[in-house]
Amino acid sequence: MSRTFVEIAGKRLSLSNLEKEFYPAQGFTKASVLEYYTRMAAFILPHLKDRALTLKRYPDGVEKDFFFEKRCPPHHPDWVKTAQVPLEGGEPMTVCLVNDLETLTWVENLASLELHVPLARTGSPGIPDAMVFDLDPGDRANILDCARVALILRELLSRLRLEGHVKTSGRKGLHVYVPLNREGTTFEETKTFSRAVAMILQKHYPDLVTAKMAKDARTGKVFINWSQNDPTKTMICVYSLRAREKPIVSFPLAWEELERLAERGDPERFHVTAAEAVARAGKTGDLFREVLVKKQTLPHL
Repeated sequence: MSRTFVEIAGKRLSLSNLEKEFYPAQGFTKASVLEYYTRMAAFILPHLKDRALTLKRYPDGVEKDFFFEKRCPPHHPDWVKTAQVPLEGGEPMTVCLVNDLETLTWVENLASLELHVPLARTGSPGIPDAMVFDLDPGDRANILDCARVALILRELLSRLRLEGHVKTSGRKGLHVYVPLNREGTTFEETKTFSRAVAMILQKHYPDLVTAKMAKDARTGKVFINWSQNDPTKTMICVYSLRAREKPIVSFPLAWEELERLAERGDPERFHVTAAEAVARAGKTGDLFREVLVKKQTLPHL
């Protein structure tokens, strides 16, 4: 096993096997993964801060087996911040908090290519900072259909005086986040609200939208997965890599860009690679920053 030692903020890290190809079809190595997250740290860290990280680890790259790790690995350095998350009927679980570059680097050295986090922070686990509409295309549907639904959803939210922000999932679908950032908002409220919205869109666009979880109900349609608004669920963090053939990123889009992509009709244009993500974030800044700060109140439907 080859090792390289680096120092970040006074912390000494041992990085292993930097030459290993994590995305073999692209020659994208572990060193490339670490470089990507280092260059994107200023953008992704605010979205990871104080959230219980679920690691999705690919020790031998995206073409081999992976495993999830919700508990913070017991061998973590003493400078890695952790938190206790209550479990139903059991002992609290110790989770990792990725609040700084040295912890992000340590996590990526564990081959956690994908970073999944809940909608609430560990200090207030019952209060979601945002509501999410997870747009998932069924068989014979694709991300272009998701774009149509996202634009319809934006219009409906606007009528309710709510602002939404969209990002690619980095896979097949889109995620629309509605920032809340208010004490007192509960997951019960966001789940009820998002389900009601999904039902409304299903009623008005029955050939395009379904709010039903059953797989056979999704054929040719976009499933609005309202159930993600739950304290036990996680979402792929914005700017996280995804474990695909190429190093595709879950990346935020301006609504105007989504409109243009929908008009062009090419699903491949929605995919943002690691290199493109670095370049685009450097030009536009964090298009998802409002999700962290904008305060909104859910109206009564």
